Amino acid sequence: MIGPSGAPLLIASGGKVDRDALYSLYESSEEFDDDRPVTVTFELMRDLQKRLDRYLVDRVPFLSRTALQRLIDEESVTVNGRIPKCSTKLRKGDVVVATLPPPPSSEIPAEEIPLDILFEDGDMIVVNKQAGLIVHPARSHKSGTLINALAWHFRHASTGQLSSVGKEIARPGVVHRLDKMTSGVMVAAKTDTAHWRIAKQFERRTTQKRYIALVHGVPEPEADLIDLPLGKHMTIREKYAVRHDETGKPSQTVYRTLEEYKGFALVALELRTGRTHQIRVHLSHLGYPIVGDDMYGGKHITASHLGVPLPEGMSATEPMITRQALHAGMLGITHPMTNAPMVFRAPLPADMQRMVDLLRAHALVRRLDLGGTVLEV
Repeated sequence: MIGPSGAPLLIASGGKVDRDALYSLYESSEEFDDDRPVTVTFELMRDLQKRLDRYLVDRVPFLSRTALQRLIDEESVTVNGRIPKCSTKLRKGDVVVATLPPPPSSEIPAEEIPLDILFEDGDMIVVNKQAGLIVHPARSHKSGTLINALAWHFRHASTGQLSSVGKEIARPGVVHRLDKMTSGVMVAAKTDTAHWRIAKQFERRTTQKRYIALVHGVPEPEADLIDLPLGKHMTIREKYAVRHDETGKPSQTVYRTLEEYKGFALVALELRTGRTHQIRVHLSHLGYPIVGDDMYGGKHITASHLGVPLPEGMSATEPMITRQALHAGMLGITHPMTNAPMVFRAPLPADMQRMVDLLRAHALVRRLDLGGTVLEV
């Protein structure tokens, strides 16, 4: 009945979901990387002899019966651990677990913001998100987000619209997120059915998510599984940390070193779980923080930090990387309607590519066997 550590109680007096508490849970995590949706649990204390869909209307008053029926049809509700029907009759002792989308809010203004569209059809749109772009509006960022940009795209390109799931909290179509300063592949749903089916893939960890990072130092061994539990930082609200206490959640990252340079390395990473800031915290904990990630020990890099000959016209004080050098290079999903496997790739952004090119030209120690990796740089 509660979300992550420190989240407000979601079930208010009277057994109804507290709309404001749910809103706060979504709203408080503008850089929320954990792709698992919020769930609530109800246990019937008496025999109501009521249909499941009608029971949920009473418990989740800010969602329509049609929306709740869709949740049930898309297997986002269980009764006693089993997939029910809308007409399933509930009795004393039954345990209902429901996955909830964000609650109602306001309409999203369309804004003309450039988009790098990798794929689009009637069910979904896949983009290469640029660094610095927040995914969805929040209290401190009502505009200038990816969702504002998509709203403009659909209005002017006449290619459909985002799904209504999450629309009420200004997050229509948002199935997963990337940090503001992380670039790379993201998918958004254009229909409600597509939304729930793609979201289910993220929830069940059947997607493939692979990243590229520039790190300080050279990881040893050159490839490994990082298996360290993560949770909220003990003193800093915005940060996460390795936690071996009851607050730590199982977290696994597989890394493979692609290229070694003098003082730096290019690393490919695969997420087996999707915790907030997972890659950043795991690499920092091992002593190889991501370049530019000052929250977790990385440094903003100027040309002089590379210790290599600079191209004509490049100043030694010129910034190379001023954000975490982390890029979502590949996303693999199953098409929500055809079930066809699909893989989307996004090339390295200009800032990371420029630093890689300079290091390759003047500071390359070795390039490792890339057999088995699907990331191309």
